[in-house]
Amino acid sequence: MPALFCHGRGTYLPGMPALPSLLREISACRLCAPRFAVTATAHSPRPVAWFRPGARILVVGQAPGMRVHLVGRPFADRSGDRLRDWMGLSETEFYDRSRIAIVPMGFCFPGYDAKGADLPPPPICARTWRARVMAELRPQLTLLVGGHAQRWHLGAAARGGVTATVAGWRDHAPHIFPLPHPSWRNTAWLRRNPWFQAELLPELRAAVAALMREADDPAG
Repeated sequence: MPALFCHGRGTYLPGMPALPSLLREISACRLCAPRFAVTATAHSPRPVAWFRPGARILVVGQAPGMRVHLVGRPFADRSGDRLRDWMGLSETEFYDRSRIAIVPMGFCFPGYDAKGADLPPPPICARTWRARVMAELRPQLTLLVGGHAQRWHLGAAARGGVTATVAGWRDHAPHIFPLPHPSWRNTAWLRRNPWFQAELLPELRAAVAALMREADDPAG
């Protein structure tokens, strides 16, 4: 993998074209610096923005974890391995910005709470950036990973909680798929809900594969 460099503290890979203005603004954001400074990790903001207009698939997560904060690439952890398996994508395909936009509800790692769990994404991040980012994107397929993403994008349809929202996936498919977080801590949830792998995942993989084929077709 090529070395990672910071562009305004955001992630920049050698050979990439110049970042659009909105990405530069997000990468330079320091709104949450005082909030992060008083967490157990006392870290500085490092927004992880991974999108480009024209991507046909949008992945909406919660917020980066500590590993993603350190490497500057979204889902660069075991949760990402599981998510890529759910989607039927290789790592190279998943990180192709021309095809996949990855836009979490919070662009920065929010820190840990007193029990060592990740804090929720600060609402100020979505209030500040989300409408502008979504205005740049026209996805044909959106994956809503976890409760924060589902509540923002689905509103009242997500009020029953993650399990109920994911169980009702047919109400939103084939253009939107609500998903549980792919954390390995949710392995027990997957065992209790075998319909997720038996029924939802084949439909999700088919939808992803169709759009990936279209992206490969110059006439698509």
